[in-house]
Amino acid sequence: MPYIEVARLSKSYLAQRGPIPVLRDLELAVDTGEMVAIVGASGVGKSTLLHLLGGLDSVDDGSIRIGGVDVATLSDAERVGFRHSQVGFIFQFHHLLPEFTALENAEMPLRIARKTPDDARPQATALLERVGLGARLDHRPGMLSGGEQQRVAIARALTMEPVLLLADEPTGDLDEATARVLHELLREIHREQQLTSIIATHNMRLADGCDRVLRLESGRLWPA
Repeated sequence: MPYIEVARLSKSYLAQRGPIPVLRDLELAVDTGEMVAIVGASGVGKSTLLHLLGGLDSVDDGSIRIGGVDVATLSDAERVGFRHSQVGFIFQFHHLLPEFTALENAEMPLRIARKTPDDARPQATALLERVGLGARLDHRPGMLSGGEQQRVAIARALTMEPVLLLADEPTGDLDEATARVLHELLREIHREQQLTSIIATHNMRLADGCDRVLRLESGRLWPA
């Protein structure tokens, strides 16, 4: 049985002239441990799909089963619990808190989960060292390059030891060389952490490094 099973998924957004359909009867199956890239034009619905998979938004119709749990039927509180225990998010714009250091940003999910500093700090430190920022722990985001800031965001996404990693254009704001290095890092971490990963990207060269590439078009997924 696939780890992710999406059936007849539909989502629209309201506008002044009426609802705008984004996803229409979308189907998706992802096996445990698979790394899938989703490509498509800007505005086609890649972010919407990831938000629905991660419980950041609610569906209009259809089902999303992840690890046997139908995320579409969870209450708001249950979706929060699901995200915290199962999902790691990486966004195009890292959303780091500028007043905090790299270490403090990385350990933030653990602190929100009421972990003590003695428990949170070593775990966050180890992850920052893994992404190559062991010498930048005390640097605030404004002192880091764009690639380094995104490495902090990757570490932060992994602190709660997720099973599912969702990355929404994680290198879209970086130059090609830095993006290539970051994608390779994501692939290494995917293997090391035994994750199931879905990465939305517009860069086909980078998507080709994944196990499978799907194209989102007209509200549905197609082989790329």
